Amino acid sequence: MDYLNLLNESQRKAVLHTEGPAMIIAGAGSGKTRVLTYRIANLISLGVDPFNILALTFTNKAAKEMRHRIEKVIGNEAKNIWMGTFHSVFSRILRAEADKIGYPKSFTIYDTDDSKTLIRNIVKEMNLDDKLYKPNVVLGRISSAKNKLISHKQYLNDAVIQADDEAAMRPKIGKIYEQYQNRCFKAGAMDFDDLLFQTNVLFRDHPDALNKYQNIFKFVMVDEYQDTNYSQYLITRKLAAQNRNIVVVGDDAQSIYAFRGADIQNILNFERDYPELEVFKLEQNYRSTKNIVHAANSVIKNNQAQLRKDVFTDNEEGPLIEVIKANSDNEEGKLVATTIFEEKMNNHLSYDDFAILYRTNAQSRAIEEALRRMNIKYKIVGGLSFYQRKEIKDLIAYLRLTVNPNDEQALRRVINYPKRGIGETTESKIFVTADETNHSVWEIVQNAGQFLGNRVGMAIENFSILIKDFARIADNNDAFEVAKHVAKHSGIVDDLYQDKTVEGLARYENIQELLNGIKEYVDDPEKEDKSLSAFLQDIALITDADTKADLDGEFVTLMTIHSAKGLEFKNVFIVGMEENLFPSQMMLNSRADLEEERRLFYVAITRAEKKLYLTYATSRYQWGNLRACEKSRFLDEIDPRFLNFKYGEQSNGASVLDRVLQRKTSVSNLVTPPAHKQVATAYTPPADFKASDTSNLAAGMKVEHPKFGFGVVTKMDTQGNSTKAIINFDEVGEKTLLLSFAKLRIHN
Repeated sequence: MDYLNLLNESQRKAVLHTEGPAMIIAGAGSGKTRVLTYRIANLISLGVDPFNILALTFTNKAAKEMRHRIEKVIGNEAKNIWMGTFHSVFSRILRAEADKIGYPKSFTIYDTDDSKTLIRNIVKEMNLDDKLYKPNVVLGRISSAKNKLISHKQYLNDAVIQADDEAAMRPKIGKIYEQYQNRCFKAGAMDFDDLLFQTNVLFRDHPDALNKYQNIFKFVMVDEYQDTNYSQYLITRKLAAQNRNIVVVGDDAQSIYAFRGADIQNILNFERDYPELEVFKLEQNYRSTKNIVHAANSVIKNNQAQLRKDVFTDNEEGPLIEVIKANSDNEEGKLVATTIFEEKMNNHLSYDDFAILYRTNAQSRAIEEALRRMNIKYKIVGGLSFYQRKEIKDLIAYLRLTVNPNDEQALRRVINYPKRGIGETTESKIFVTADETNHSVWEIVQNAGQFLGNRVGMAIENFSILIKDFARIADNNDAFEVAKHVAKHSGIVDDLYQDKTVEGLARYENIQELLNGIKEYVDDPEKEDKSLSAFLQDIALITDADTKADLDGEFVTLMTIHSAKGLEFKNVFIVGMEENLFPSQMMLNSRADLEEERRLFYVAITRAEKKLYLTYATSRYQWGNLRACEKSRFLDEIDPRFLNFKYGEQSNGASVLDRVLQRKTSVSNLVTPPAHKQVATAYTPPADFKASDTSNLAAGMKVEHPKFGFGVVTKMDTQGNSTKAIINFDEVGEKTLLLSFAKLRIHN
């Protein structure tokens, strides 16, 4: 067995274990897949029939990779192992046993869209408010119940559940659940949650079926056990009850899917079910440098609920972790982009060597725009490019109609979103009538009563009045004021706000982030035209370049931290390290939630092999208001011995961005300043520079800035709680600075 020589001592012990329950605690980068693979290969080499081995994974990719590795060791016998995801393995069992629970063997599996469509129809038939009973919300509630093995009958008879639904103003969810299950059953269909729910029903109500599979699966192995929910836990416990040869592999420090129903207690309390349990700890990290491993350890030790382990590595010390402080989220994006460019040029790297991780999808906007401006190719993993997301395209469509009501594609997109009673038949009639009468679509919409009849015409004409009102607002306001008005009065913000699912909250945040971007556009002193039409032109150029980019070659990878689990990159940027962003504001209500956030940070840190960057901004736009930000508590939990602190503005007054752009200009001649534009020389502030109290700053005063040098205040502008100073600097010309963040020394 030559493969045993490839293992360290801890790995070898786990592989050679054959009888009884075991838990393999596998730290990040510790070779978990190798151990699982070789353990199965070892069992087969000892005479265990592959048909008697059940190996459960969480992704088809993981199952495929493991089977391929086992084949290399033992050959085609690997094809006979029961290996796959929970859903794939148990759908196979259910097809064989379907008649026992009243389903046809050829039952249909509904995907999420099928389920939502069915729920939408049920809500309509029950004459319920579709704004309250949105398919996303209802399906999320039903899914959560099924994962906890709560049937529709139990749901309706549970006083606590009913009280929760009453409080949420959705008292009929139980009835919808009942109708939904009855309709699925009549249609001979199961949704994804049913594949686990009905397997539990099968094993509960038919002991003969349970006994059959207990005898087949003499050896049960579960990967990523920390991510199992109650339903999955119960199935595996029942299957292993007879032989007790169950091995679970996982890392409690990487349990980050509670919002999907994962229960970390399954791994923390595994020993309660199996007192004779053997525990193997894989603590050697083969992925990351010493500094990264030590930093990760210093963070996760703050969690109280955990299985203690001491992860170590024999890899090189590696560079210190860079902590980069930026003045704004916009500057954060620029610093990340220019650091990537600089690292690539200096160290002959590929863009494929870089990943940018963020807590929420909405954060990608500033990063994407900065990368595009530097001509750095990137790809979004596990999500759409910011401007390709549905909710963003919906609001942009309204803004396009505001500027140009004859934009037919924009009109098609939003004429009945949010719903206003204009069905597909009516919508088609608008375009047919426009074609037949040789009128523009907008003319038909404005005069729908005349062309289509009063019955359907009122709703359409009301839509035209709404768009005309938006156009009137646009005539007298900047892009941000118009966009804010449109987002609110179109009904988009309210529609998304009502959806309290994880996906719904993300869409709501994305609209907020788009408004933040528009506010930044308006506040940019370099942008002379602040109108909506100018902004839309700017966006059109960006998104057009994005969609038509050459997809060959190398890319920087952008993704949420949740999507990054199981992956690794040479260089990793974790952006947005701020309180209420990471840790998320929604995860500060309990110790359990906070500890899940800390585990998420641990996962992010341990994706990095060679170099890790942690960035945060001291200010971010939130619903158009610039707010001060506090750095994340997680940064303070890292032992400072492993950190190197940097700032967006360098001591010589020139930012990293300035230096890299200057280098890029001289090397590639891609950026040529216009002849009329003043090019500033770097200003170096004196050693005793200290910012003054600017609460009494007034026009005519002479000031000094650590980057822009000396200047005279020409105007003060106060709006709400924000005060801006317009300053004419000797070297760089006029700049608009927000006083709450500007560092100015007043000279008499």
